[in-house]
Amino acid sequence: MALTPNELTRELRELIAALDRRVPRVEQVGEAAIARDAAALREKAVQRLSELEEQSKVAPLQASVRSRFARRYK
Repeated sequence: MALTPNELTRELRELIAALDRRVPRVEQVGEAAIARDAAALREKAVQRLSELEEQSKVAPLQASVRSRFARRYK
């Protein structure tokens, strides 16, 4: 199932918040690897969220330019 950009943005924010709430359990074997993986996943989620937010700023601008262009050259 494909997510809309708004749904994906919401899901990424929830993922980042969940990763931020996670408390490493230093007494568990393999925790260092899990913490590294969680940090890498968070970094990717933040980057993707940033890309989506940048695209959402550009998309309305492009639509606005197209509509002005269409009105001008009818």
